[in-house]
Amino acid sequence: MMQLGAARSLVRRFSRLAAAAPADTAAPRMPAFDHVPLPYDGPSAADIARKRAEYLSPSLFHFYSNPLNIVEGKRQYLYDEHGRRYLDAFAGIATVCCGHCHPDVVDAITAQAKRLQHSTVLYLNHAIADFAEALASKLPGDLKVVFFTNSGTEANELAILMARLYTGSHDIISLRNSYHGNAAGTMGATAQKNWKFNVIQSGVHHAVNPDPYRGAFGSDADKYVRDVQEIIEFGTTGHVAGFISEAIQGVGGIVEVSPGYLPLAYDKVRKAGGLCIADEVQAGFARVGSHFWGFETHGVVPDIVTMAKGIGNGIPLGAVVTTPEIAQVLTRRCYFNTFGGNPLCTAGGLAVLKVLEKEKLQENAFVVGSYLKDRLRGLQEKHDIIGDVRGTGFMLGVELVTDRQLKTPAKDEICHAMEHMKDMGVLVGKGGFYGNVFRITPPLCFTKEDADFFVEVMDIALSKL
Repeated sequence: MMQLGAARSLVRRFSRLAAAAPADTAAPRMPAFDHVPLPYDGPSAADIARKRAEYLSPSLFHFYSNPLNIVEGKRQYLYDEHGRRYLDAFAGIATVCCGHCHPDVVDAITAQAKRLQHSTVLYLNHAIADFAEALASKLPGDLKVVFFTNSGTEANELAILMARLYTGSHDIISLRNSYHGNAAGTMGATAQKNWKFNVIQSGVHHAVNPDPYRGAFGSDADKYVRDVQEIIEFGTTGHVAGFISEAIQGVGGIVEVSPGYLPLAYDKVRKAGGLCIADEVQAGFARVGSHFWGFETHGVVPDIVTMAKGIGNGIPLGAVVTTPEIAQVLTRRCYFNTFGGNPLCTAGGLAVLKVLEKEKLQENAFVVGSYLKDRLRGLQEKHDIIGDVRGTGFMLGVELVTDRQLKTPAKDEICHAMEHMKDMGVLVGKGGFYGNVFRITPPLCFTKEDADFFVEVMDIALSKL
């Protein structure tokens, strides 16, 4: 009988081979990576799919004709049930910033779980205070009061509530094509029919989107801002509660707001008595590379900043940060969040901040992200189906069109390309109103070798269309 140690060695050897071997023999070789996934003896993808269909919401959807069963992650890679390795260029929807299962984050969560998983903010615990202090140090001006939530939707709901309470006005201005969450208030602020149900969504006005690629005025910020002013004059009392926007629209298809737009829009809104809310759920936490926050790339300082996703590297964690003066509005009644500021989550969040600094991941996002964008622009010159390459750092978008002049969305083609890329070992997201934009938002530890592999795989996939 084979000795147990030898058997494990053999399993590890075959796991390594399975993880490295591409399904498509014509595919380029994935960068070497010194990690062997643990043997998996759980239920198969088919078994999980059957259970999911029976017990989970029918609203859930998945990528790929045969959905993947992802069972392990390490840094910028994911592994399926067969031990096959994939380059993760989506990061759980721009969520995993430090890399999957980063040991420092895992250790912080584990240590806290062994000591105290949950109490309540009605008692004192250093984990929430330590993280709030570290988070506030990353924000400019007087943005230093933190309210913790469990998600980006909750964070944006709270921010809109605070703006309405502080100003005494109800009207909120957001941008068309935006996505801010799927609860009542945030669904109102969201401006895509794909994400809206027919429920009461009052007091929200959607301004013309300052989209340099598809927008009516190209990159002309002044013309877009004129619409904000007209909304204030013709759609409100002349006073508004606030303006909410992303610096780069994530779900909307990695759409960069036109240069110069945010300073002008902020000025119009503040003159109408409103607060400016920066939704940093996807663009925040060093993802844009050049700065820690997306709004910083536009030279503005918001009154309220919302965040989630990258804040916890996969932990259910979100936050709202504002000024001491604005924060006072929540003392008019009892505001409470049972799990917001949970010691387990905040200990993990603090570890994420430390990893970002220790490993210089913002710098890596800038350097490698710029390199990747340049290589994607090279692909654009080769493939007519690429209508636009945009974004910054590790928040990049590649829009596919069947006609560059008409900008006809290549909705079916992108699905075929994603299937080809998956078969060659690359996982990438898609989005945009028409579902025709590659959303490239990898973990911030993505390397130049990963970028080269990604571009080579996309090149082959587009050539097969």
